Amino acid sequence: QVQLVESGGGWVQAGGSLRLSCAASGRTFSIHAMGWFRQAPGKVREFVAAITWYGGRTYYADSVKGRFTISRDNLKNTEYLQMNSLKPEDTAVYYCAIQRDAGSIYVLSEYRYWGQGTQVTVSS
Repeated sequence: QVQLVESGGGWVQAGGSLRLSCAASGRTFSIHAMGWFRQAPGKVREFVAAITWYGGRTYYADSVKGRFTISRDNLKNTEYLQMNSLKPEDTAVYYCAIQRDAGSIYVLSEYRYWGQGTQVTVSS
């Protein structure tokens, strides 16, 4: 079992920045990738970004490319999401997730473990 705890959400004005963190604990010895998803009110949960654990290859949704940066610290079992130039449409609950076995990096159902979510609110 793996536990994930997110932190770093909050309120920010448009154009501002936030940094999310996600710390993993438990059986973390077998991680293929860690990702971030988000869910806005009344919308489905969508892919934001992901990073492979050992190669460090990164993936981004088109809507966040050039504004968000995903990174990880393997020694701390932690991933980060640096969010710059935030827009009101980035407002959502952000979830971190672990993909244990290699699969489609963009597909929600390929991720086995999920955090509890952290709220990000961007005002115009």
